[in-house]
Amino acid sequence: MSQLATDIWQQRMLAFAGVCLASVCVQQLAKRGEVVPAEAPDTLINSLLVVDPENTEAVYGDLYQLRPGLQVLLRQLDSQGDKDVEQTRYVVGMLQLERRLVKSDAALQKMGESINQVVRQREEFNFDEATVINNLGSLYSDVISPLGPRIQINGDPQHLKQTQVQQRIRALLLAGIRSAVLWRQLGGKRRQVIFNRKQMVNATRDLLAKIS
Repeated sequence: MSQLATDIWQQRMLAFAGVCLASVCVQQLAKRGEVVPAEAPDTLINSLLVVDPENTEAVYGDLYQLRPGLQVLLRQLDSQGDKDVEQTRYVVGMLQLERRLVKSDAALQKMGESINQVVRQREEFNFDEATVINNLGSLYSDVISPLGPRIQINGDPQHLKQTQVQQRIRALLLAGIRSAVLWRQLGGKRRQVIFNRKQMVNATRDLLAKIS
C-alpha cells in the first residue's frame, strides 16, 4: 500500500482529523438526525474495528471520507478560519476523555477486549451495522462514561431521545477517542497547536490537496 501521508505530521493530522470528523458527525446527527456525507460515520465506525493496522491510513480506509474532518481541522488551526465553538468543545471533550482512558489500565484492557469481541462477532455471526453500533455505544457507556466528565451534546430533542441516535452518537465519540489515542501514539500533543501550528496547517493543507 502506498502511503498518502508521507511524513509524521501528515500522519498525525490524519488521526486528528478523525477526532474532528467525529465532532462533525455527532453535531449533525444530534441536530438533523442524519450525517452528510452518509459515508462519513462508516469511516469512523470501521476505524474502531481495524486490528493491527499496517499504517495510519489503513485505520481509516477511504481517506476521502476524512475530508470534512481535515477541513474542520484546518479552520480550527487557521487564525482566519471560521471556527465552530460547538465542534471545538466536542474535540476538547474527546481529548480529555482520551487522557483519562490511557491513565486507566483497567479501562484500556476492557476497551481492547470489548472491541476484539465486536470484531469477532461481526466476522463469525455476520452482525449487521445496527448491532455493531449498539455494541459500540454500550461499550462507550460501560467504559468511557464512568471516566467523566461527560460530553454534553446539543441538538434536537426529537432526535436525541431516540435510542438509535444515542447509541450512534456514543459509538462516534468512541471512534473520536480512538483517533485521539492514535494521535498521541504518533507523538501528537496539545501544545503543538500553539508551538507547531505552521507544521500542522501545512500538513493538513497538503493532505487536502492530495485527497481532492
